[in-house]
Amino acid sequence: MATFRSGEVIEILGERAGLQRLAVRLPEGDARAYSLTALTGSCSVGDRVVLNTTAVDLALGTGGWHIVHWNLELDELHVPGPDHVMKLRYTSLQFDAGTSELANPSCDDPLGGAPVVACSVHSQVPVVAAAFADAAPDRRLVYVMTDGAALPLALSDLVVELTEHGLLAGTVTAGNAFGGDLEAVGVPSALGLAVHALHADAVVVGMGPGVVGTGTRSGTTALEAAPVLDAAELLGGTPVLCVRASSGDERGRHLGISHHTESICRLTRARPFVAPVPPEVVALPGVRVVEPTEQPEPAELLSRHGLRVTTMGRTVEQDPTFFASAAAAGHLCAQLLP
Repeated sequence: MATFRSGEVIEILGERAGLQRLAVRLPEGDARAYSLTALTGSCSVGDRVVLNTTAVDLALGTGGWHIVHWNLELDELHVPGPDHVMKLRYTSLQFDAGTSELANPSCDDPLGGAPVVACSVHSQVPVVAAAFADAAPDRRLVYVMTDGAALPLALSDLVVELTEHGLLAGTVTAGNAFGGDLEAVGVPSALGLAVHALHADAVVVGMGPGVVGTGTRSGTTALEAAPVLDAAELLGGTPVLCVRASSGDERGRHLGISHHTESICRLTRARPFVAPVPPEVVALPGVRVVEPTEQPEPAELLSRHGLRVTTMGRTVEQDPTFFASAAAAGHLCAQLLP
């Protein structure tokens, strides 16, 4: 069940399109919250707000932020939408996000061999993007964000950085994810929009912050990478799997090649391309291993692009295998460009 509390905004900590970060006063003490302004409007100092505190109460990996559910200073909020296609459907926060397919019927056209990199955690995305830019600086990479984790794209500091640094040429939010340059009903049409509306040479697909996992092989949103690979191949793209591997994770199921990656390979009918980083990927079922023309050094790569990326709190120095594997996928993506 959800938990809601009311509090008072005492400071605006920061804001950007679609997002405000706030300091709020609760009876038990001061806390942090964010407001998704497209859904609940903007807040000002002194406003009384209703907060969803459930994730923080459960000590989940939200970074200690509550979420503004409603601003009590507002009698109403009207944000006109573009047409009639709802996201967050049948919840109290459903809204007209529209759909970019209506304006871009070319989303149905084949992908023309464009490489599509399927990621299983958000922290792989910036490493893939940096390596792709390093290997193919004049080509366009578009990010498709799925609804496997955080739904608002505005929550991703990494996507903001990648866009500002020119490492992403655009974004598409698929399913109930929202806030991209284009909105898509699902991943298949999102791939078409990326290639034909945003003129992507390659696409990186993955959820936003906050992968859901249960410790089981099948109970994780990471497995969405399997149908992403299937869609990429069936629609005429070139499927590339970003292998999740670790040399720093204390959990045995993720040390070496993650059991999530092994499950993805068993579930997909595509034959995804992978780079042999780490070398054990050659034992994954159904993959096509391609030797990279070169292997970028992740720490130097991220530093050169001004990025600081962590995965589950670990830096590139603390988990070099994770970052090397993601960098190899980004470089391989560039290598497979038509």
